[in-house]
Amino acid sequence: MPEPVKKAVSAFTKKPKSQEAEEGSSVVFEAGTEKPEAKVKWQCNSKDIASDNKYVITADGNKHSLTIQAITKEDANVYAVIAGGSKVKFDLKVITKQGPVKATKDGPTESSAEPEPEPEPAPPAAAPTGEETTAPAPEAPPADDGQLSDTRQDLTGLFTEKPQSGEVTVGENITFVAKVNAESLLKKPTIKWFKGKWMDLASKSGKHLQLKETYDRNTKIYTFEMQIIAAKANFAGGYRCEVLSKDKFDSCNFDLTVHGEYFFILFVFSTDGKEDSGELDFSTLLRKRAVQVSTEPDVDVWEILSHAPASEYEKIAFQYGITDLRGMLKRLKKMKKEEKKSEAFLKKLDPAYQVTKGHKIKLAVQVANADVEVKWQKNGKDIQPTGRYIFESVGNMRYLTINHCSLADDATYSCVVGEDKCTTELFVKEPPVMIVKNLEDQMVMKGERVELECEVSEEGANVKWEKDGVELTRDESFKYRFKKDGCKHILIINEATKEDCGHYKVKTNGGESVAELMVQGDPVKFFWPVNENIKPCEVSDENVRGTWYKNGVEVKLDARVNITHIGRIHKLTIDDVKPEDEGDYTFVPDGYAFNLSAKLNFLDPPKIHLDCTGRTAESTIVVVAGNKLRLDVPITGDPAPTVIWTKGEKVLNEGDGRVHVETTQGHCVFTIEGAERQDEGIYSVVVRNPAGEDTADINVKVVDVPDAPQTPRILSVGEDSCVVQWDPPKFDGGQPIIGYVIERKKKQSYRWMRLNFDPYPETTYEAKRMIEGVPYEMRIYAVNSIGMSRHSPASQPFVPVAPTSEPVGLCVEDISDTSISLKWRPPERVGSAELEGYVVEYCKEGTDEWIPAIQGLTERTSLIVRDLTTGDKLQFRVRAFNMAGPSAPATLAQPVTIREIMQRPKIWLPRNLRQTLIKKVGETVNLLIPFQGKPRPKVTWHKDGEPLNASFASVRNSDLDSILFIRKTERKHSGRYELQVQIENVEDTATVNLQIVDLPGPPEGLKIMDIWGFNVALEWKPPKENGNCEITGYTVQKADKKTMEWFTVYHQYRRTNCVVSDLIMGNEYVFRVFAMNLVGLSQDACNTKDSAYIQKTGIAYKPPSYKEHDFSEAPKFTHPLVNRSIIAGYSATLSCSVRGIPKPKVTWYKNKMDITNEAKYRMLSKQGVLTLEIRKPCPFDGGVYMCKAVNDSGEDVVECKLEVRREYPASHTAQKYVLLSTIQRGT
Repeated sequence: MPEPVKKAVSAFTKKPKSQEAEEGSSVVFEAGTEKPEAKVKWQCNSKDIASDNKYVITADGNKHSLTIQAITKEDANVYAVIAGGSKVKFDLKVITKQGPVKATKDGPTESSAEPEPEPEPAPPAAAPTGEETTAPAPEAPPADDGQLSDTRQDLTGLFTEKPQSGEVTVGENITFVAKVNAESLLKKPTIKWFKGKWMDLASKSGKHLQLKETYDRNTKIYTFEMQIIAAKANFAGGYRCEVLSKDKFDSCNFDLTVHGEYFFILFVFSTDGKEDSGELDFSTLLRKRAVQVSTEPDVDVWEILSHAPASEYEKIAFQYGITDLRGMLKRLKKMKKEEKKSEAFLKKLDPAYQVTKGHKIKLAVQVANADVEVKWQKNGKDIQPTGRYIFESVGNMRYLTINHCSLADDATYSCVVGEDKCTTELFVKEPPVMIVKNLEDQMVMKGERVELECEVSEEGANVKWEKDGVELTRDESFKYRFKKDGCKHILIINEATKEDCGHYKVKTNGGESVAELMVQGDPVKFFWPVNENIKPCEVSDENVRGTWYKNGVEVKLDARVNITHIGRIHKLTIDDVKPEDEGDYTFVPDGYAFNLSAKLNFLDPPKIHLDCTGRTAESTIVVVAGNKLRLDVPITGDPAPTVIWTKGEKVLNEGDGRVHVETTQGHCVFTIEGAERQDEGIYSVVVRNPAGEDTADINVKVVDVPDAPQTPRILSVGEDSCVVQWDPPKFDGGQPIIGYVIERKKKQSYRWMRLNFDPYPETTYEAKRMIEGVPYEMRIYAVNSIGMSRHSPASQPFVPVAPTSEPVGLCVEDISDTSISLKWRPPERVGSAELEGYVVEYCKEGTDEWIPAIQGLTERTSLIVRDLTTGDKLQFRVRAFNMAGPSAPATLAQPVTIREIMQRPKIWLPRNLRQTLIKKVGETVNLLIPFQGKPRPKVTWHKDGEPLNASFASVRNSDLDSILFIRKTERKHSGRYELQVQIENVEDTATVNLQIVDLPGPPEGLKIMDIWGFNVALEWKPPKENGNCEITGYTVQKADKKTMEWFTVYHQYRRTNCVVSDLIMGNEYVFRVFAMNLVGLSQDACNTKDSAYIQKTGIAYKPPSYKEHDFSEAPKFTHPLVNRSIIAGYSATLSCSVRGIPKPKVTWYKNKMDITNEAKYRMLSKQGVLTLEIRKPCPFDGGVYMCKAVNDSGEDVVECKLEVRREYPASHTAQKYVLLSTIQRGT
């Protein structure tokens, strides 16, 4: 028999709603119940209603209605409908017919130093109640006064699922999930997680933070996870997730609330508001809220806080939506300090300002000096003028306008003039939190669990719970528990008692909702014995009376039906049971909102009706991976059998999130969402009822796209082609492989190009039409009847190249009895690939076997092949190798016999040694003289006909040359050297003349031969020591006897006499002469013993007279000003050039206003180039700039236009560049 049924949360499927009706009309309230024959009562002001002329009550199955006719004002009451343990209240409002009323609603106005209160919106036509309350759209953007918001990049909606704000207790874990659809993306998206505005969390991964990502190839969705482990209190705050893929960008914000410090903060805050009470941080406990239209007038919260005691701060902050209580307390403490008087400010900023989120505010300050430059700061950091921050200067007034205020603008603002500063606090007020789903009245039994649920307009908002006007908290017994689930707030009461009856209220700073909780006494307990034709019921109280029903109709006594009540036992006895007695029997105790049902039917053994049981191919159910697997099995049996699904020995139930088991009348349905490979196998279904059981097996095969093929291998490459090979995938997806799809791309590119459109059946493919010298990569897809696999890993990069041409000029350089020396030149055509080396091979005459001369490749163009057999006749060839392989061979014209050939001795004297070799003393002599001759000749050196002494010079001989080496030459090394090469009686000789030269000695006998006018005649003799070479000339110098500074008169003068002219009268001169040869000047000079005095002639000089020239000239700009367009925030200069005599006076104007004394501008002038420097311009600095130059001869003017643009992010600039490039290609 069935067990007693516990009360459902709600017996209604449809609840009546509050309505408004006019006097004299009719209104209908409708309700729907879970059970078709449920007993329903209607009440008005807690009194039962019966059908009469005023009220019409109807019931049709599970549909129930109450009609109120001829409505009067007295009918405006609270009504209720009761079914089982559920009670729903609703209101009827009676109104008189009125004309339409026009309601106006002003938009957000600009907030000034004291923002005006917002006008109240018109009341709604009908207040929604119950479950039909509609929440305002949380994503609706606030009004922005017609201003354009700053955007990083156009948002493209890449997220299919955005991270949601969450709450966590200190020490617990929480995971944020973001999903991105990659169907339209060319490459994998890049995701970044931030805390606050700029803190990139990628570098913070570790013990407390882990970042994960997965990819579903079926849905092509990337899943990114950020898991916070063992959360700490300082983890709370705002977070941001950004995703970027080429030119597409998306971003979303979310919040994290960390519980655990909340009670501590409340405890400390409840003190007397001492010094450290202002240092608490409530910013992590209060969440951001969407903009709502407040129905209350705007108030000055700062004014309230400044006059309120410290114990009331928390209440005021909750009531008016203050988001940063810690900052509020710090600022309050600062504002109470006395400010010093400042000479720089005539009027300072007010202590605090308040503005509604989404509005704009203007901060004004009056300075003493109209020309002084001010700086605006936010939290101690300089503010740069942007679209949101606008600086204005009007006379002595300085203004800072903040557009479209957000919570980030809630901060301390300062105006700085030199060393003086004035500070204010800006509070950004959020709109109130509204209740969008009200609490519902509930009626429960004693000891049951109660959940009162409401829904607010903002996630993470704070609410207060009250019972009969008293605030509820978590007490020691945990009688009340408070639960948050997104926008839902739930009050949980464990084991309700009579004391829990009352009115419960939930309050936010924007509204409240009330519900009534009724708790009845001890529930009636039922006890059913096992008997098929006797239906007794035992209750816990023998005084309880009740009524028996069959299919909702009261049971009448007859000859076969007998009803008895003895003590606590209520018994219904049916004798001689017949088929028509089958039905639902219900006992309803009087005065209790409970009933107990039992069904009387005839037993029918269970039966499974399937045609696809077994394990044959015909009976196998095939499902594609990723699709839904739904097994709908028809079953029969009475009573309804229970169904158990198993796979192997594992019982399948709802534990797995993908598994759903559903049993309906005549069917049992087993569903697996997104079938996977491991879901394949034999599934068994067992149905049981008291009459027996039945079993059936279902064979399920999951087919999928194949796995990716193995990494492809490049077998060979050609000039514009390659041959690629790969291995089949390890798993074919349950279906045979139809073929493969091959793709290639250039290594530096991201674009893959498909090479075949029909599946290619083989695993070796020749790809053609490639560019020689360009690196490529290949990848492969496998295809079966289900679809295409993921791509294989890319192959190793390769370069299509052709082999080089054959080497050129292969010849025999030398040969001996056991070796041969070959040489050749590189190929004429190498191609785009680098030449790797050469291979030399030889083949004995009469055979076809080519033997490598060396192992590996040689990079040289010559080679000596050794260890050959004397007398062998061999053919040689050379091949060049690059990435593409060997080239065509270069072969000798005829085979070569390995045998040394007699060669006459011959000296190859270098051309530079065929004439006298001149060297300076101390230099090195290294004479290399090559020769030839076989066998190796005898080499002998002689000097001036005598054998060369080994201590005089070093000699080294080899098979091909001889070297004479003198490390440090002296004069004695000069002479005639002779080299003799001799083989038996045949010889050859060569002679080398070596001349070692040194510096010459000084000339001799320098005399002054004559003096006349400005001239002096000199004469001297050549030096005795010429340095072993010819004297090439002389250097003659003179010196004034007063200064004795020497000046060269003649250089490389070849004669031994000269005349020195152009001497200065009245001066006395001395002279000296140096000798010069091939090495240089002599170390010493020959000086005159006497001096030469030049007599004065008494000639007077009369300079000519000239007329003074007038150089004055009117100003004229030689280079004009040029129109410019600059970016705000970056200093800019305007330049021009002017000429004029005398130097003109320059004045700069902006829009015809003199800006000479403006501190923002700096004027520079250098060599006629005029420069105007504009420091960190803002949009207001744009206009017409003019430069005016004036002197006594006239004036000139030049002007230009300056445009100041807002700064755009780098990504926006990149988009402009791409668009411009596209337009240029199109034209």
